[in-house]
Amino acid sequence: MKGDRSAWWRDGLIALVAFISVVAYVLAARSLDATGFPLDDAWIHQTYARNLAERGEWAFLPGEPSAASTSPLYTALLATGYALDVPFFAWSFTLGALTLACAGWVNAHLAAMLCPHVRSAPLWTGLFTVLAWHMIWAATSGMETMLFSLLALVVVWRVWHDHLGGDTDSTDSTALRRGAITGLAGAMLTLARPEGIALVGLAGIFSVFTVTQRDRRDVRGAVAWSAGMVLGWLIGVAPYAALNYDLTGHLLPNTASAKQAEYASALVLPLLDRIWAMLKPLAAGGHVVLLPGAAAAAYALVRRTHWQRLVILGLPLVWAAAHVLLYALRLPAPYQHGRYAQPVLPVAILYGVGGTLWLVQRNADRLVPRVLARTLALSSLAVTLGFWAMGAQAYARDVRIINTEMVATAQWIDANLPDDALLAVHDIGALGYYAPRPILDLAGLVTPEVVPIIRDRDALMSLMCERGARYLMVLPDQRPTEPDDPRLGGEPVFTTGAPYAPAAGSGNMAVYALDWTGGCAAQ
Repeated sequence: MKGDRSAWWRDGLIALVAFISVVAYVLAARSLDATGFPLDDAWIHQTYARNLAERGEWAFLPGEPSAASTSPLYTALLATGYALDVPFFAWSFTLGALTLACAGWVNAHLAAMLCPHVRSAPLWTGLFTVLAWHMIWAATSGMETMLFSLLALVVVWRVWHDHLGGDTDSTDSTALRRGAITGLAGAMLTLARPEGIALVGLAGIFSVFTVTQRDRRDVRGAVAWSAGMVLGWLIGVAPYAALNYDLTGHLLPNTASAKQAEYASALVLPLLDRIWAMLKPLAAGGHVVLLPGAAAAAYALVRRTHWQRLVILGLPLVWAAAHVLLYALRLPAPYQHGRYAQPVLPVAILYGVGGTLWLVQRNADRLVPRVLARTLALSSLAVTLGFWAMGAQAYARDVRIINTEMVATAQWIDANLPDDALLAVHDIGALGYYAPRPILDLAGLVTPEVVPIIRDRDALMSLMCERGARYLMVLPDQRPTEPDDPRLGGEPVFTTGAPYAPAAGSGNMAVYALDWTGGCAAQ
């Protein structure tokens, strides 16, 4: 009973810190400019969710079904808020706070399984998870990143529960049921982001290997668990895969090929450079101070754990490495504070906090090691809190740039341009939400025919001409031609003029009234 009461207090504290962190970041953005999202892609989710709730369409442009939502699960959750008529900012940030708190809870339970003899490991693992500024940024970003991070932890917890929980009931039907539940969790992860299939596959391989090695006579149990996992996963993902195939002829959404085409030029860099590029944005945080603790945790596990159990306990580490490697190989895009790699941070925190506290506990009776271990622990907490504050400022600046560039331009277009005018646009999110109208998506998300020519500026201009695009909305580095090209129609008819994007190394959003009187070809 006392243990249950202690767990309730722990989980309550983790949830409180998560909600306070989310509110603090939102207020930081309001104090600098206004409520908003720190990247334009968040508005794509909002647009899909609104159309789904209000029109029953899986579409970015009303009446034009498309497959540009990378995270159907997150979009569906957002659509629930629209269906309930809850203000979308309130709903989005509440979802973010809930997923952040749940990630803290699940990571705390994983810490109890990973370090059962280390006092306070669950509490501090949960708190470090919800205090990590990258995680709070993800929770307030309006994106699926925090949901994906949570579900990755849930899949790990399910695998650990199935194989380390100590339940003696090992009938085939029980194994099938357990596998199906884990498979459904894996399906939710895949629906949060397609690359979740990597963890699902690793979980299946590690689980089957562990079961068969533990008891070679239990092949039937391993087969039953695997069958249940595959069945549960297929039940979860089949409807969305069928929708994508019906819309595009592919199982994955358009964003997969569009993003890879956009960043294909980065693949010429050496692989190690790409891996470092993905990890570098994550280096700004207290979790870096936990790395010695993570190494200590790995050492302790190798020394004290039977290898069959060690295989399962190492699943999160193997997946984290594979996740970063997958992006380095296919989509080396480290922008937006490394948001594609952010889901691996809870894994680093899990092992780092447990290992650091193990060092403190292990060296409690020796003066110098005790001082060093406690200094390491206190330093990691101090650095985490320091970055918590700096992260709020970074989030506020990101939101201000999106509000003063993408949102401001979309609102100007809504007030000043014809509703039926075809716009060529690179950042479609805020425009689709505030000024829905025909668009030619230069990033290829809702205009898939752009993908093969996404790096060919002349071909893009020709396509715009052939389609009859009347206006072009782009940042300077997105403009598919030189600024003096007569096809741009001279000076922009609108520029935001806000100083914040140029100060951050970008430029202002501009709208050009295109002029094709001289023909489609460059003059």
